[in-house]
Amino acid sequence: MSADQPDVAPDTIDEGKRLVRLGGDTGLSLAERLSDTFHKLTWRTPLHTLRLRGRYPLKLIAVPDDPVVGDVARGQALLDGRISFRGESHLLDELDFGRRDWGKPFANHVHSFAWLRDLSTVATRAQGAPIAEALTGRWLRAYENKVDALAWAPDLWGRRLLFWTSHAPLILSSTDLIYRSAVLNTLARGARHIERGADKAPPGARRIAAWCGIVAAGLLIPGGDPRRAFGEAGLARAIAGGLHDDGGAVSRSPAQLLDTIALLAMLRETYAARRLELPQSVAAALTRAVPALLGVTHADRSLASWQGSGPASAAEVAAVIEATGIRTRPLRQSRDWGYQRLAAGSAVLIVDAAPPPVGRQVEGGCASTLAFELSDGPARLVVNCGGARAATAGLPRELAEGLRTTAAHSTLVVADSNSTAIQPDGTLGRGVAQVELSRQESDAASRLEASHDGYVRRWGFVHRRQLLLTGDGRELRGEDALLPQGRRRRAGAAFAVRFHLGAGVQASPTADGLAALLRLPGGALWQFRCRGGTLAIEPSLWIDATGRPVSTQQLVVSGEAAAGGAGISWAFKRAI
Repeated sequence: MSADQPDVAPDTIDEGKRLVRLGGDTGLSLAERLSDTFHKLTWRTPLHTLRLRGRYPLKLIAVPDDPVVGDVARGQALLDGRISFRGESHLLDELDFGRRDWGKPFANHVHSFAWLRDLSTVATRAQGAPIAEALTGRWLRAYENKVDALAWAPDLWGRRLLFWTSHAPLILSSTDLIYRSAVLNTLARGARHIERGADKAPPGARRIAAWCGIVAAGLLIPGGDPRRAFGEAGLARAIAGGLHDDGGAVSRSPAQLLDTIALLAMLRETYAARRLELPQSVAAALTRAVPALLGVTHADRSLASWQGSGPASAAEVAAVIEATGIRTRPLRQSRDWGYQRLAAGSAVLIVDAAPPPVGRQVEGGCASTLAFELSDGPARLVVNCGGARAATAGLPRELAEGLRTTAAHSTLVVADSNSTAIQPDGTLGRGVAQVELSRQESDAASRLEASHDGYVRRWGFVHRRQLLLTGDGRELRGEDALLPQGRRRRAGAAFAVRFHLGAGVQASPTADGLAALLRLPGGALWQFRCRGGTLAIEPSLWIDATGRPVSTQQLVVSGEAAAGGAGISWAFKRAI
């Protein structure tokens, strides 16, 4: 019985092999990009301005609660006169909404008004309203009558509709009737704007955000029943296109799945404020998505680092899960979401057992196939560097892009190349097209065998990885093999199996050079041993929950593959 068994869903474990295939889509076509550009150009036309006209709402029908607890540190910073996000910080008195030199994460945070959640978490209405109204008024002066490509992006307007309505007491407490009228009128104009552009947002969390905003406007702005019906149909499509049947995000990003769940939880409260039943498509999506998200959490319930995500803290994950009201257990295996979870004793093993997401469905996808993360209780033993899309603004772009490579993940790398190509424009190219998977469970051990074809076309090898976690969770045995396949077989291809170590893990080599002692934070001692290659301990880094790079170490087992292939066996074993 595993340590997290009380939290593990009684899902079926399919024994034997199954093939996972995803198309080799490399991104939006030229025609699609031109169409999107033309659509944004129409925002500047008099016709679009006419479309935004309509009845001026005098008030909101209801004010829903924001069910997600905000970040206390960011909220306190607002009270102290600063707005901060992902390592970027600016004085409120000097905040200029028209700036274009902000980092993208910070700009999205500011323009979405997500900071209202942080402010309301630490401030009373009397404390928070002057800050919120001053910033809202400044945004209105810049963009009330200016349809801007950034500030009026469909997904940001969708989020703004949710945050403005949920935190209306902070932004609508003013006795200034002109200001109040401007807020409500702009709210209605924003809803009309995204009614015609929600499906232009990228699939996944951003498109779902846009449609959530439309539905919220239909529920809370008087006369919104037709908009609500239109929005519910669009949201159902966005959910179908943004979430797999097993609840995982099409981007395969845990951070985006966490974001999607938070959006749907906010929308649920909007229905509750109107005493209306949540649509089945939304309720079912939450029911599927929560266990999928829990499936990529470690024993301490913080997120693993996959597809550019950072390791969101246990508190952040718990706040979102609590907001859904859903009590469930982690999803242990999934086909489309692609992550396999093995748990025993105090150990949790999470494996990426699927191809990367297709190009049109994700920005910043990673070449991480067959990588894994391993934790022992609250300590992370083996990790991925992570954070390609969660790093602080101060991290150099070249380094952030390097976090997407295969070498930044705990898996095998051939000739320092990526298992799936990362194109110069940032999209994913050719590489892994199929993953073959086999999983068996017993009281004695859990075994996983998987292989991918990402190195076949260039090097003539299939990468096969076998993992076995003992029933007490005290040992993980593995084998990585390069098996010849196809016509092109390059003898002498150098390879390396990398194991990036968690923050605070201290690695010391043994005298024979084939093993290392690993001391974890908290005092646990593990031993690593390998056979078939040369072991080295090298520097590495890990992006933490705040987006900051932390210096770490990595174990690197290197070798050279002959034309007939190569293999390395290794094991992590808990000593204390």
